[in-house]
Amino acid sequence: MLTAKSLVNHCSSSSFSSKPRIATPKPKNPILDFPFLHSRSPKARSLSITNSAEEHRHAEPVSPGQFRVDILSEALPFIQKFRGKTIVVKYGGAAMKSQALQASVVNDLVLLSCVGLRPVLVHGGGPEINLWLKRLNIEAVFRDGLRVTDSETMEIVSMVLVGKVNKHLVSLINRAGATAVGLSGMDGQLLTARPSPNSAQLGFVGEVARVDPNVLRPLVDSGHIPVVTSVAADESGQPYNINADTVAGELAAALGAEKLILLTDVPGILRDREDPTSLVKVINISGVKEMIEEGKVGGGMIPKVNCCVRSLAQGVRTASIIDGRVPHSLLLEIMTDKGAGTMITG
Repeated sequence: MLTAKSLVNHCSSSSFSSKPRIATPKPKNPILDFPFLHSRSPKARSLSITNSAEEHRHAEPVSPGQFRVDILSEALPFIQKFRGKTIVVKYGGAAMKSQALQASVVNDLVLLSCVGLRPVLVHGGGPEINLWLKRLNIEAVFRDGLRVTDSETMEIVSMVLVGKVNKHLVSLINRAGATAVGLSGMDGQLLTARPSPNSAQLGFVGEVARVDPNVLRPLVDSGHIPVVTSVAADESGQPYNINADTVAGELAAALGAEKLILLTDVPGILRDREDPTSLVKVINISGVKEMIEEGKVGGGMIPKVNCCVRSLAQGVRTASIIDGRVPHSLLLEIMTDKGAGTMITG
């Protein structure tokens, strides 16, 4: 019979624990030893189960209930590590375009909230903005990868991000079983914007001048999931469009977050940008700066890396750039040793 004491003993000796395994007894059913949970590939997991079943074909069959219980017990050390900690997640890219990946991200957030983590979701919405600009016969113009935002475009950006994308995400999270609250940077003066240095060319594209997280703290403390869109106003009330990665990094720093996670359309930081298998799993700030100087990190990855470095310099414990195209990448990053991308440390 599985008692509370035996469950804790099993979890503390599992392969997921950060402590060394010393004289760990074998599980009664070897199929329940879960090395495949460390693999991102569903195929690899399936093969692992198949191989394990073949090797131990005379072992007792595992019930679905026992299977779930054993997986939960393996996750316990990670839940204990992050319970009560704030995790800021920037959501965008392919994970935002695909309904299946969207559901995956939402379910991951709800699960993390249910087991005691305190997630904050920050989002942009570039593809949706482009869609509405096209419908209104307004040309989308970009300069050096940044959207040129005149007054007319800024009005569309505000309507789409604040009125449509944000509320859609809030609705999805609420339907999945948690309680989300949608905010823009203007609500409660959460963010104060300032014009970017090249505002003459970009228009109402801004930077974060100041963060006041007081409106977020009661929401996070009460178990709500804040959903923040990257629109903020300056001291005069003029709205600005701000890069969502930047907003996520500044919020993570202001909240004293344990972890910042950026969902992207690439595996993470690659040693060779042409080789997806050259993923850097863990790197520190000096290592990242060296890779930038050597030209190994470039293009759209540079602002993401700089955002992570800035948040780490302001007290965030770790920052990760992960592959949002992988289903349940958030859980893989937080609940496994191998993660789902590149983790940057201070």
